[in-house]
Amino acid sequence: MFQTIEKLLIQIDHFVWGIPLIALILCGGIMLTVRMGFLQIRKLPLALKWMVASEEDGEGEVSSFQALCTALSATIGTGNIVGVATAVTTGGPGAIFWLNVAALFGMATKYAEGLLAIKYRTVDKDGHALGGPFYYIERGMGARWKPLAKLFAFFGVCVGTFGTGTFTQVNGISSAVANFFDPKNSHLVSIPHLGTYNLVVVISAILLTISAALVLLGGLKRIAQVTEVIVPFMAVAYIASVVVLMVTNASAIPQAIKIIIEGAFNPRAVTGGAIGSMMIVMQTGIARGVFSNEAGLGSAPIAAAAAKTKEPVRQGLVSMTGTFIDTILICTMTGLSIVITGAWKMPGLKGVTVTSYAFSHGLPFSSNVAAFILMMCLVFFAFTTILGWNYYSERCLEYLTPSKKANKIFKYVYIFNVFIGSFISLSTVWTISDIFNGLMAIPNMIAIFALSGVIVEETKRFFKESQESLEISAQLDSYSDTLEN
Repeated sequence: MFQTIEKLLIQIDHFVWGIPLIALILCGGIMLTVRMGFLQIRKLPLALKWMVASEEDGEGEVSSFQALCTALSATIGTGNIVGVATAVTTGGPGAIFWLNVAALFGMATKYAEGLLAIKYRTVDKDGHALGGPFYYIERGMGARWKPLAKLFAFFGVCVGTFGTGTFTQVNGISSAVANFFDPKNSHLVSIPHLGTYNLVVVISAILLTISAALVLLGGLKRIAQVTEVIVPFMAVAYIASVVVLMVTNASAIPQAIKIIIEGAFNPRAVTGGAIGSMMIVMQTGIARGVFSNEAGLGSAPIAAAAAKTKEPVRQGLVSMTGTFIDTILICTMTGLSIVITGAWKMPGLKGVTVTSYAFSHGLPFSSNVAAFILMMCLVFFAFTTILGWNYYSERCLEYLTPSKKANKIFKYVYIFNVFIGSFISLSTVWTISDIFNGLMAIPNMIAIFALSGVIVEETKRFFKESQESLEISAQLDSYSDTLEN
């Protein structure tokens, strides 16, 4: 029965993530990129500067940096370690190329999402800043589109509860911890109605559930405070580890890049026929890229809406740095590590064990130290994703129903799913996540296309006013110098 269900889920996944959805997401990013003159490249230095500079007199609940960290907490997760490994083993090294193509255009999409989140956000009776696709669909496209907004909110609840927010993250943590502490699966325990599992997995599930509950029950501000500390630390620690790996194996980097590019357009030549279709490579890379950075899904603007800012364009720029950090930096470095060390060619490896092989054989440390570093990075990555997606899901549920009782029940259901996520099949988990991610993207991308004119107009207005302000400031400085002389 379970095999039949898994096959059905795979068929649904292939249908959802078929050419139409890939084209919708890519074309949306390409359209915005062209209309805004490659803003994600031209304004990236400014965006990185504003990422850590709070706006004076901004309106909202948390700083722009805290909002970004909350968004990054949800995006930097197992997708950066397990997802990239899955992409490379499924689609070959060429998937890394398409993952980055999706990220480049995804930066424009993420910019648009952040802009719209601030422009159309609202404040509830408790003083909370609320925003996201459901609000910019309803308020930007018109009340008659409210059913589309509700559809997005419904899929958002599903993604958080049954996909990205719980099952995939917890599964990644438990796998990494078990591989480190009990790789031979020698300590087993029987759980009624669930089956027999590794004792380390059970213990990690309990500890993770307790830790998540302590943070989640504190609301957005506690989530923002925790992620503001953990996200920068974990990102720097992981990037530093991969940099050491690449420096140690610097001579293999040119060949690895060649393999990635060749594999993107001629996968047969690289994989020996194991991956025969360029479409499979493209589909795998783009799907994993979207899963990792969530550009086009519409999740990040839910966090962006809470930022203390009065300027939509400014928050849009800050939001797009999330995709740059998440995919173009972290995912690419993971992919390079896997290709450099040949981990993707090792038979029998899948998921986190692929990246674990890369770290163990690529870092100039003992295999135990390398495995411990990866395990800790994965634990922090996945834990913060659990926190971020709880916030997203709650906001989606609040849009669907104002019932505080329903939201309270949901929080406990979410925490319960954090526990049971460790005991679900890895392939099934990723398939479910892919399906809900794809369904969530559809209403959001429809809104991005519909409101693209607003996005372009706001962008032009902001930079025109900024330029005029700079010119006036320069004229005043010149006038002041003349008076002094």
